[in-house]
Amino acid sequence: MARDRFAPDFDPDCGDGVLTNATHDIVIGRWQGLRDLLRVTGADWLARGHRIRLLAQACASTSTAESWLAAEPYSADALVLRAATETARAFNLAIAAGRGAPIDQHRIDTAVTACLQAAEAYLDDPTPWISLISVARLYPAGVRRQELARWWDELHRRDPYSVEGHLQVLHYYSARWHGSHGLMYDFARDAAGVAPQGSALPVLVQYARVEEYRYALDAGHAGQSAVGLGQHWSHDGAVNDVRRTWQRWIIGRTDNEVAPGELRDLNYLAHAACHAGDKEVAGAVLRMLGSRATRTPWSYTGDPELQFVKWRKEMRVRG
Repeated sequence: MARDRFAPDFDPDCGDGVLTNATHDIVIGRWQGLRDLLRVTGADWLARGHRIRLLAQACASTSTAESWLAAEPYSADALVLRAATETARAFNLAIAAGRGAPIDQHRIDTAVTACLQAAEAYLDDPTPWISLISVARLYPAGVRRQELARWWDELHRRDPYSVEGHLQVLHYYSARWHGSHGLMYDFARDAAGVAPQGSALPVLVQYARVEEYRYALDAGHAGQSAVGLGQHWSHDGAVNDVRRTWQRWIIGRTDNEVAPGELRDLNYLAHAACHAGDKEVAGAVLRMLGSRATRTPWSYTGDPELQFVKWRKEMRVRG
């Protein structure tokens, strides 16, 4: 059967072919491919963060990261990957336990210790600090404000415009974890406000809107306020936010090449623009994406493939 020309390509590695090859090594317990990949990635923080995050998810159910560290105990890259892997394991256990269930404190402490060791081993790398801020939200009461601020300062000093780093703080400040919708939106808009033209940070507001929507659904608010939730994506503020992100981020870009590490961000903007009814922005971003898609955030509002196909057909975006 011929493939629908509008169908999305949900490549879990976001088109990062060398990452895919390295991930295959994990299946057979080889760590050498991971070492070579991170070595050539170097200090490209966007690519490095994307690759380590996905490698860690693949390593979480294996001992590959530990095998690498045992063979090369002083490898900074191995320590950074081990920290991200321990963070992924902590989240996997929390998800398996279910919302509100007790979380293994030892597992969280192990991840935090691994992150701090990695940060000390690779002083310039922002990635361990991103992992650290991420795992911090698993503590039932969070962490002390001064501690979070210190970790944030360390991250910001190394990569001040890291979308992933900002996103982890945004999740921490969300109502789902240790904050509120207001605190989350304030953080997103403050970050967007100081970002230089062409930075992806304005898309944090679209991440915040998805987070608020998910919270409403999980809390059972959909039936209580169906009208308000139905207008969640298309009220004036949401539409203006889409247009602002488009103007600050996309119009300021020097080219339309989409890096694997920013594919998810562009899907969040495309999703928001489609649901806001802004056809100019939606069409332009969908053309940038082509068939390259990420399951989130589309999966939060229905079947991701059906939605992506629908909007691409509506915008006449092919290939």
